Amino acid sequence: MCLGIALASGAPLFAGMISGIVGGLVIGFLSGSQLSVSGPAAGLTAVVLVAITKLGAFDIFLLSVVIGGAIQLILGLIKAGTVANYFPSNVITGMLTAIGIIIILKQLPHAFGYDADSEGDFTFFQVDGENTFSALFSAINHISIGATLITIISIFIILYWSKIPKLNVVPAPLVAVITGILLNSAFSGSELLALGSNHLVSLPVPDSFSDFVGQFTLPRFSAIGNKEVWITAITLAIVASVETLLNVEATDKLDPMKRYTSPNRELKAQGVGNMVSGLIGGLPITSVIVRSSANINAGGKTKLSTMVHGALLLVCTALIPVVLNKIPLATLAAVLLVTGYKLCKISIFKEMFKNGKYQWVPFAVTVVAIVFTDLLVGIALGMVVSVLAILRGNMKSSYYFRKEKYNSGDSIRLELAQEVSFLNKASILLTLDHIPGNITLVIDAHKTAYIDFDVLQTIREFKDIKAPQKNIKVILTGFKNVYNIQNTPDLTSEEQTRLSSPQVHTISSGNHKELLKELQLN
Repeated sequence: MCLGIALASGAPLFAGMISGIVGGLVIGFLSGSQLSVSGPAAGLTAVVLVAITKLGAFDIFLLSVVIGGAIQLILGLIKAGTVANYFPSNVITGMLTAIGIIIILKQLPHAFGYDADSEGDFTFFQVDGENTFSALFSAINHISIGATLITIISIFIILYWSKIPKLNVVPAPLVAVITGILLNSAFSGSELLALGSNHLVSLPVPDSFSDFVGQFTLPRFSAIGNKEVWITAITLAIVASVETLLNVEATDKLDPMKRYTSPNRELKAQGVGNMVSGLIGGLPITSVIVRSSANINAGGKTKLSTMVHGALLLVCTALIPVVLNKIPLATLAAVLLVTGYKLCKISIFKEMFKNGKYQWVPFAVTVVAIVFTDLLVGIALGMVVSVLAILRGNMKSSYYFRKEKYNSGDSIRLELAQEVSFLNKASILLTLDHIPGNITLVIDAHKTAYIDFDVLQTIREFKDIKAPQKNIKVILTGFKNVYNIQNTPDLTSEEQTRLSSPQVHTISSGNHKELLKELQLN
């Protein structure tokens, strides 16, 4: 993924490896998350590609990464990360499910040996000109029997290795990778089964230690006065921070121990990590849910697994890149296919549907939007739909009613909710317009903590102007002095009874929607 994202971003391949190493070692050490794994972000590929092109040089772009990291550090220090507490759970679940679907759709071509699209490209419209679905159809015409066999065997190992007593000490994905290398070696003598070099991992191979060190790039600090550098830095900081907070929240949701990660500490860790990455030639870093979920599925329990991941990347990149270049992409696809399936099981859809439309609709919109666009656009659409659902629900909970029968006639009692905002004005206005004539209307504000000015004005106008025209007796009770509206004085004995005693008979009761339906029918 490090290499694939670097390729998709138009950056040097080694820059992807640097960000993976820094994400594991630096951010892994500083982060409060026990399971989150950070590295180059697929969600930033388009931003990075455009920024490198606009700035004209990769070393100038690195300066933006350093400044962006400093901005993230400041955001963490001023506790801006608390915004993460307002991400709806249905949107987070939708994000996880969508990522699972994307992983499966994106890895199926690699599983069958079609590697036109780079690993790490998670957007719907791919850098090779195809989209997620057209790539699947193209893969049908380019099936490699060897890659397909390696995928099937690797999936079988991942699913059943842990069920064998005593052998499950060794992680199943590691066994699958070793098996993939051995199978690829065995297939090399067969024209039908042999895999080409484009079906294998492709790490840069330095000829010497000095060549390895020479792959690190320093930022061009002389470009500090370039306005585009600062615009890019701010963009990177905002996008990377949002993506990180979303992914950390999602990782906490997947954590079997349900531990909580401080979003402010995470922003500070990410900020330091991005500063380090930019200073030595790496790409911008975020927490990555694909890596994190793979970490959880592999049995990771603490941040040590993240740091070991970073250390192994460093050792392998420096010492044994030739060995890693023997790993078939089909084996990695098998690991990710299993991870993707665990994120988007059918049971998740069933559970969200059972939770009702206010949970299901934002969830479904988030899933579809992410699959057909990208992570941030999909999350934004899901958040908008979720907020609209909350507002719609708020509009429907402005009051509860009781329709009561007394000796002197019928009465309708409206008990206002604790918070009555301007969003409730429409429902209250509609209700008052449908109150029948020759009736007593009691508006009870005892339970309210806040009533919007527009709603109070609507009640005043109804009481003073519209109610007398329909011979409606309006009784206001429980309104606080700050509302600047008078409670009804000098009540008759029966009116007092209506306020303080049980009624003779309750005809009906419910929320505002049920009352409106009843009034409109009548």
